[in-house]
Amino acid sequence: MSDTDSFIEEVTEEVRRDKLFALMKKYGWIAAVAVVAIVGGAAYKEWTKAQNTAAAQKLGDDVVAALESDSAEARAAALAGVQSNSPAATALVAMLRAAQLAEAGDTQGAVALLDSVASNGEMPMIYRQVASFKSLLVQGNGLDAAERRVRLEGLMQTSVTLRLPAEEQLALLDIQEGKSADAIERLQRIIADAEVTEDLRRRASQLIVSLGGELQPASQSGN
Repeated sequence: MSDTDSFIEEVTEEVRRDKLFALMKKYGWIAAVAVVAIVGGAAYKEWTKAQNTAAAQKLGDDVVAALESDSAEARAAALAGVQSNSPAATALVAMLRAAQLAEAGDTQGAVALLDSVASNGEMPMIYRQVASFKSLLVQGNGLDAAERRVRLEGLMQTSVTLRLPAEEQLALLDIQEGKSADAIERLQRIIADAEVTEDLRRRASQLIVSLGGELQPASQSGN
């Protein structure tokens, strides 16, 4: 390399360095802000995570303490004072309290609480559907059979989780109305369903036998 080429290269490097320093002076604050934002965002995320964990632990402790009361009335009253920090937690506490109210004989209060969850658009859909189903169970024969059938059929159509339990309740409704053949048909569909739980399969099988029906062989029920 000649002296001239070496000189040109050194000048070019100096120009590049000067441009870099100029850019850093002009736009360096952007990089600084970006670094602060990244570090601050990570810190906020960790703080939020810690806050949520602490809130969940407190909620669990409060619920456990409320359920340690001696009577259903006392448990319901204690659960009424439990504070939650999310719609899902609020729904869970409300359903727990409704169960205690029902156990204490306050069917009207339990149904009102469950229906309030079921109709609350801010609650996650699965909790609304479960609350609606529990409301039907608590009301039992106190609800008009036609309305109960419509609501159960609605749950069958809209809820993957409650589809089979709702059909079990429809089979029980068929039995109450003297429609044994319809009930057996429903129960056999439940048994044949790939998603049926063992407990539900057992209950359905026992009902079929009690109604004088015949259980299908396992090879057929799987079709």
